[in-house]
This record gives sequence, C-alpha cells and structure tokens, in this order.
Amino acid sequence: MSDSTSILTPDQMAKAAEDAAFGKATGGLLRSFLLGLTAGGYIALGFVFFATSQVGAGDMPYGVAKVLGGLVFSTGLALVVLTGAELFTSSTLTLTARASGRITWRQLVNNWVVVYLANFLGALTIVALIYLGRTWENADGAWGAVVLNTSLHKVHHTFFEAFVLGVLCNLMVCLAVWAAYSGRTTTDKLIAVTMPIALFVATGFEHSVANMFMIPLGILIKDNAGSDFWAMSGLEQSAYADLTWSAFYIDNLLPVTLGNIVGGGVMIGVLYWTIFHFLPSRRSRVGNH
Repeated sequence: MSDSTSILTPDQMAKAAEDAAFGKATGGLLRSFLLGLTAGGYIALGFVFFATSQVGAGDMPYGVAKVLGGLVFSTGLALVVLTGAELFTSSTLTLTARASGRITWRQLVNNWVVVYLANFLGALTIVALIYLGRTWENADGAWGAVVLNTSLHKVHHTFFEAFVLGVLCNLMVCLAVWAAYSGRTTTDKLIAVTMPIALFVATGFEHSVANMFMIPLGILIKDNAGSDFWAMSGLEQSAYADLTWSAFYIDNLLPVTLGNIVGGGVMIGVLYWTIFHFLPSRRSRVGNH
C-alpha cells in the first residue's frame, strides 16, 4: 500500500502530468475558458505584486531587488496551481497527452487557443481594474514608472532574443508545474513552485501571459496619463514612444509565445514523456529480465 503522504516518484509525476494534460484537453472548452480567465488574472496579480516590490528597490543591490521581485511574483503561479486554473504556458504540456495518442491535434489546438484567449482577457481585466483604480499613481507615480520601464525594456528585445527568453521562461514554469505534481500538500506545492518562478522573473525571462498584463498597462499609462503624473514621476512621455500596440504584438508577444511553446511543451513535456515512455529505469529492466 502506498503512503498517501509521501511525494510522488518521478515516474508517478510523469503519469500525473500526462493525466492532467489529458484532463485539460478533454474537460470542455467552456470549462477551459473560465479557468483560463482566472489564470490570466492570477498571473497579472503576480505582476502587480512585482511592481509594488520594485518601487524604491533601486537603492538595493541589483540581485537582491530582482530576487525579491521574483519571489513575490511566484504568488501568481502558486494561485494557478492551487486552484486548478488553466494557464497557457503550462498547458503546453498537453503535448505529452498528444504524444501518447490520448488526444488529437484538434483537441490540443482547441485547448491552447481557448486558454490563450481566456488568459489574455483575464489579464486585461486586471489591467482595467488597476488602471481605473489609479494604482499606477501610487508612490508619487513611482509605481507607474516601474510598469513603464519594465514594459519598455520588454519591447526592445530583438525577435530572436524575445523568443529565446520565452524558451527559458517556460522551461522554468513547466519545471515548476511538473515538480508541483510531486507534492501532496499545499506546502509541498508552494515550495516546488516558488524557486523556479523566482529564477525566471529575477533573471528577466519572458512569459507571454504576464506580458499580457504588464505591457498593455504600460501602454495605457503612456497614452493617457496626464501632465500631473509625468511631473510627479519625473519621467518624460517622449521616452516611451516605442511603447506601442504593434511593438507589443510583434516584438514581444509573438516571439515570446513561440518560445514558451518550445520551452515548456518540447523541452519539458516531450523530453520527459520520451524518458519515461521509452527509457525504462535500470530497476525496471532488471525486474523484467
């Protein structure tokens, strides 16, 4: 009899991840859409926490400030994991269920498209609430300055750089989600999720859903903030001229999304599926001899 309080073995984790992927792709599009809305909102709230943590953080050593931002941002993925929300970046792991033949390509694509759009809508909901609540004026505009500067940096990557940073990001996100399958308790899952997510945020990797919140909010602030905001923040509106919707979609969201698919779906999902389906452990080979 197995111990229900012990963590799962790597083989059991692989089975749990594939079963979860199968459930996502076959659970119904309306269910996926509604769970996708919540996931987009939770990740956006993680970035809200990140922005707050970075106000005044310029006085800290660079690494300390970035790690702090990463740690608080992990709140977003922790909420996704604990509530069963559907996040596009982790939904790339449905490639495992496709590789096993448990779902069709149509089911996979339908799930990805619905979850992606729902995540976007969920993130934009938080954008609207934060903008209308004028949270961006906090700390004499310093909160909005964090959003503007972070957003501008994100659209200044080259297409290839954004793609690679997207690969690295979802490598960490899907590792976090995969590791969380080993946990039996809330504490187990929180520990599994926090460090990989803190790593990707602190190092500046690119997450498509997080950017669905940060960059649109930056654009709204740039386009609509009054002269009082620019005066109290000490910023020049002209410095953010490159922060546009076309830059967001073409220079960031597209390459980052493609990179997220490769980093999570291929480098974690397909790799681990191959290991645990075609490369049995030494113990299994001995037992079958």
